[in-house]
Amino acid sequence: MKTIAIMGTGRMGTAFAKRLVETGHAVTVWNRTVEHTAAAADAGAEVAPDLARVVACDAILLSLTDAAAVEGVAKSLIDEGIANRLVVDMSTLLPDETRRIGASITEAGADFVDCPVGGTVGPALKGQLLGMAGGTEAAFARAKPILEQLCKRVEHLGPVGSGARMKLAVNLPLAIYWKTLAEALAMLEGSGISAETAISVIADSSGGPTVLKNRAQVVVDTLNGTDQPGTFDIAGLAKDLDLALRQAALSGKTMPLSEAARESYQEALAAGLGRFDGASLTRHLKSR
Repeated sequence: MKTIAIMGTGRMGTAFAKRLVETGHAVTVWNRTVEHTAAAADAGAEVAPDLARVVACDAILLSLTDAAAVEGVAKSLIDEGIANRLVVDMSTLLPDETRRIGASITEAGADFVDCPVGGTVGPALKGQLLGMAGGTEAAFARAKPILEQLCKRVEHLGPVGSGARMKLAVNLPLAIYWKTLAEALAMLEGSGISAETAISVIADSSGGPTVLKNRAQVVVDTLNGTDQPGTFDIAGLAKDLDLALRQAALSGKTMPLSEAARESYQEALAAGLGRFDGASLTRHLKSR
């Protein structure tokens, strides 16, 4: 790929831009709010003055909030003309939403891959994300060299929508984990075991997920009473949990643990904890 455009310069979109610039790519960024492109521009990315500059790039990565945002941007790209381009949607959507968007893009003559990722800003900057891709073999082959710059592993899982479905499955246990951790810590109340020791032991056990190993100090600080800003915060976890439950309903599946977790997330959001780390859900439930 000669040039790469990134549409959406939130935390992840900006991290994608920084990583791709660092690995020698010519990167152009676009965002509805131009001021939010400043960090990517400081890293060496060009800020697109209009969509014509975006569609002049060989590949276009989308990193947006929800299906409405992705659909709006996709329509604008199609109106501008994207024949022979590659579009990779790295947003987290429902599989049906992804398939609908992908169909409109391929009908316009472009290749389309959905590839949401596992990991947050830190891994993105190091090229250590987990890529979950859906699309044709040909489209994936075009996208793979770019995705390998961002991911330690990129798995082609099947047709468009496969990546979206896998991403919901990956995030679901994490969303539920913060609730179960609160119950585990509740059993230790009155034992004299500190939060730091408890988290250290759990992190080293077979019940310790990667997030606990990587962010142990954040979890300890949160449990000791200081909520920490989240790279994958409670609002984001709640959004993906809701998507997973919506997908389960479409598939005729019941997920009682996930339903119970959603109630806890709604409580945490109502308590103003949306922008904090998932450990704040644990602290909130434990204190209650």
